[in-house]
Amino acid sequence: MATKKTTTAKTTTKAVKPAAKKPAVKAAKPAVGKIKTLSEADIRKKAEEIYHERMKKGLHGTPEEDWHNAEALLKGKKK
Repeated sequence: MATKKTTTAKTTTKAVKPAAKKPAVKAAKPAVGKIKTLSEADIRKKAEEIYHERMKKGLHGTPEEDWHNAEALLKGKKK
């Protein structure tokens, strides 16, 4: 009967390199030409500013006009 040769597996230990430090994540810059979405709060604040200016000057108008003017100003469509 043939005898089997048994080989022992070489156990090698590899030196573990320390993990490379990742650079700190910087805040993403907005893309040029990207349109910022307007929130209702932004429009409301601007509409209130328009309202107070209108009241100072004694001009007539409605809250709806103030709102639409605020939207137009914030979107860059100056009236």
